[in-house]
This record gives sequence, C-alpha cells and structure tokens, in this order.
Amino acid sequence: MKRILTTTVVLALFAGPLAAQGHMATAGNEVTITGQVIDLNCHTTNGASGPSHKACALACAKAGVPLGILASDSTIYVPVSSKPGDPQNSKLEKYAEGKVTVTGTHRFVSGLHTIQIKTVATAT
Repeated sequence: MKRILTTTVVLALFAGPLAAQGHMATAGNEVTITGQVIDLNCHTTNGASGPSHKACALACAKAGVPLGILASDSTIYVPVSSKPGDPQNSKLEKYAEGKVTVTGTHRFVSGLHTIQIKTVATAT
C-alpha cells in the first residue's frame, strides 16, 4: 500500500506541470493591420470577395463559417480568442467584405496567422 501511494504521489508531481503546459499561451506581438474582412470558405475555394459577395459572406458567417482578415500583403489572419468556445464572427460581421483596421495580438503557429482582436474599425 505504501508503494502504491508513493508511486501515485511521484506520478502526480510529474503530471501536474505537463498538464499545465498543454494550455500555456503562445507568445504574440501587438500589431495593427489593415485589410478586407473575408469569408474564409468562399475566398479560399472560389476566390469570391468584394462588395458583390457581401450577402453571401454574411449568410456564411451566420451559419458559422469563420470570417478572416486579408491584409494588404495577402496574409490572411484568422480571429481567435483565448477563451474556449468564444466565437469571433460577431466582431467582424458588420464589416463583411469591407476594409478594416484591427489591433490585437498576432501569433504565427503551425503555419497559421491568428489575431486576438482588441479593436476593429472601418479603415479610412
């Protein structure tokens, strides 16, 4: 019994820090980007974008298709949140297929550019 208890304690000591590492935040940098809010599905599969695509982009966004930001250098940023289950489309829907300026935390992880949005406004 003493051996089982000792083994359990030792495993718990090693497992605690490993479990915590699974949810450690990836460092990012604060950025301001200007670009077009796009429907990620239609843009990447059909090349559809722009004012004539706005109604479709809004319908897709309301159905759960993620919106993204296409920057002037052709980088696509996917909005994310540090909170589980926190959808980001509501921050961008009113700007669908329009130009915006966004500030937030940029991360580049596994080939994907993400931005944790702090502010969003119509670009001038």
